[in-house]
Amino acid sequence: MKTAVLIPCFNEAKTIQKVIDDFKRTMPGADIYVYDNNSTDGTDEIARKAGAIVRYEYKQGKGNVVRSMFREIDADCYIMTDGDDTYPAESGPELEQEVLSGRADMAIGDRLSSTYFTENKRPFHNMGNVLVRKMINGLYQSRVKDIMTGLRGFSREFVKSFPVISKGFEIETEMTIFALDSGFSIVEIPIEYRDRPEGSESKLNTYSDGFRVMRTIFRLFRDTRPFAFFTSISMMIWIVCLCFFIPIAREFAITGMVKKFPTLIVISAAATVGVINFFCGVILTVLRKQHVQRFEQYLHILHYMTKNH
Repeated sequence: MKTAVLIPCFNEAKTIQKVIDDFKRTMPGADIYVYDNNSTDGTDEIARKAGAIVRYEYKQGKGNVVRSMFREIDADCYIMTDGDDTYPAESGPELEQEVLSGRADMAIGDRLSSTYFTENKRPFHNMGNVLVRKMINGLYQSRVKDIMTGLRGFSREFVKSFPVISKGFEIETEMTIFALDSGFSIVEIPIEYRDRPEGSESKLNTYSDGFRVMRTIFRLFRDTRPFAFFTSISMMIWIVCLCFFIPIAREFAITGMVKKFPTLIVISAAATVGVINFFCGVILTVLRKQHVQRFEQYLHILHYMTKNH
């Protein structure tokens, strides 16, 4: 059984050698790949001298790097980590075991249940992680503890069926939603998170990357739960229309006259939009079910090919 350790990197010269050395020590049988994403500090050369297989992705963004890694590398188990030395390599074998045993299609290194809130010095990141977790667990009726962790293990079936859409750091959120929506098995393992060492700078922007994550959740919820999404919009439209219609109806019942014709026309048009929106949700749900059926057939074929491989 072949395991690949995947490390997407952008300007991690201060930490990449330690990350590689740690994984070589804890997972000596794994192939270690470093995908350099336009680094200017010599990250690629340090990684190569440390014994990693270095490849390049020139389209900027972690999502673009993940797309290339998943397309180009064949393995039975994939362990993905960051190059900033915030995740312990000692947890790699445990994630690997969960995947290779078949218990997990995606094994998650759960930071939030251990040391993340004490180690991380950026309070808005703490708040953002909690907010995203509550939103996704509410929308998908799940209990995932850490949505955006960068340490994960994947099965071959997951990697080769995951359609990467995001370009940046929102890729972790996309992975989690894809696993929940597609019925992949998820196992979470608490890990010891540590903050970046002194001199190592984070590439995350709290506000812009946070906005991208929220936009990704909104987009994926629309695409994966069209009936719930469009019905919710229709209900909001109808409630607003009803609030404006009740006074008009009351006045008509008393006087037999309608004085606010412009308002009545507008709410009638809005209510019609709500009806159209509702049926859009119905139609898209039918199409979504057909897509799920085709996806399940693809997974059966992929599983058969993987077993015979």
